[in-house]
Amino acid sequence: MKYLIVGLGNIGDEYANTRHNIGFIVADAFVQCMKSIFSSGRLASVAKVSFKGRIFIVIKPTTFMNLSGKAVRYWMNKENILPENVLIITDDLALPLGALRLRKKGSDGGHNGLISVIENMGTTDFARLRVGIGADFAKGYQVDYVLSRWSSEEEKVLRPRVEMAVEMIKSFGLIGVDKTMNFFNNK
Repeated sequence: MKYLIVGLGNIGDEYANTRHNIGFIVADAFVQCMKSIFSSGRLASVAKVSFKGRIFIVIKPTTFMNLSGKAVRYWMNKENILPENVLIITDDLALPLGALRLRKKGSDGGHNGLISVIENMGTTDFARLRVGIGADFAKGYQVDYVLSRWSSEEEKVLRPRVEMAVEMIKSFGLIGVDKTMNFFNNK
């Protein structure tokens, strides 16, 4: 069984450790936990991880957030991975800081990265792990907020949540999205 795990984010030092890059942060944590490393690939940084008979192709698109779908489509085709074996990890303003929600399918929720993924895949039938980043910003300052760095207090909250997200990725590959949702959502 082969799975495509996609951490959404933006490349470049100016975006490192920002709220919008939580997908990259979780992907990095998963790959590090699996004792693997990323290398340069077409349209993405790529790591291949083997875990309990499953192969996880982990990508961090280098296309910037709004064009993430191009990288997803390319790696799905290259690795012959079906939509039901794709997991997109993304930030979510509608969830409180550190909340983790796994869904089997759904809308883009106004998220530009998910909009691109849906357009390029031609379906909304893929799993997504949304990581809550909160919405502590004044009206009109959403872009500034999502592109800002975590405070030290927020990092303390996020550390164990990122570790749980890593466990959710493993579970997604081992027991599937439905059982993983039942086990992890609301924890």
